[in-house]
Amino acid sequence: MNRLKEKFNTEVTENLMKKFNYSSVMEVPKIDKIVVNMGVGDAVQNSKVLDNAVEELELITGQKPLVTKAKKSIATFRLREGMPIGAKVTLRGEECMNS
Repeated sequence: MNRLKEKFNTEVTENLMKKFNYSSVMEVPKIDKIVVNMGVGDAVQNSKVLDNAVEELELITGQKPLVTKAKKSIATFRLREGMPIGAKVTLRGEECMNS
């Protein structure tokens, strides 16, 4: 078992049970997933900035990031719907605890 999972199961679970007066261990919330995202404001003018952000997220998490796109157009930011503006990675299960 890795350090983060062991620490959560021992220290964090006990502290949450005391703080919120849980009667059972099953009432304590569990870590299901971790989402790491990065919004890149300069990606509108320069697409290479977004490529750097994708590489950095990949180095941090060990997974290939998903490029996120704008949902709405915003004229003041010169942003159009569907333009790539960020990146995100979702870590689940063992990947969540190993990172």
